[in-house]
Amino acid sequence: MSRETVRQAIRELLLEGRLRRQGRGTVVAGPKLEQPLSLASYTEGVRRQGRRPGRSLISLDRFPCPEALAPEVGAERGEPVWHMERVLLADDERVGLESTYVSEARAPRLDADFDPDSSFYAYLHDRLGIVFGDADERIETVLATPREALLIGTPPALPMLLLHRVSRDTAGRPLERVRTLYRGDRFSFTTHLGRQD
Repeated sequence: MSRETVRQAIRELLLEGRLRRQGRGTVVAGPKLEQPLSLASYTEGVRRQGRRPGRSLISLDRFPCPEALAPEVGAERGEPVWHMERVLLADDERVGLESTYVSEARAPRLDADFDPDSSFYAYLHDRLGIVFGDADERIETVLATPREALLIGTPPALPMLLLHRVSRDTAGRPLERVRTLYRGDRFSFTTHLGRQD
């Protein structure tokens, strides 16, 4: 068998998620993480499968809220809004990139009180007494930008699952907007469907 045939086979297995790059080598990929489509946090979903969740902070910035974002985070245009970007980890393997927007009024000391390696949902609930009520979520497949691929550690041609979520508290007030990019070779999503009459 020629080297080029082997290289092509490896490229195809990488794209299918059956192999993955690790350092300078190529190893067999483990089973995909199954993330439920629910108001549970990433942390809870990964722990349920016996894996160790983690996050690596890329940036935490405050900026004036643009008009398009204002209704999604419950802020007025120009009011301060936090933007937090983190790489998602499972057993120290980079599996996703999360971008969260929340108004400073809802989380005034986010930069001082929050451990960026921990669950944002647990912080809102345990430290601020905020309970999630419901959310709208949209899922699509995309290719990562070169910057995103570099942060997640994947080739740019690897398909990604992109989730857009707008969450509200139990009183129906807007709370956060989240854009999460998951590796298509490491994640699948599950949900329970019931019949509607």
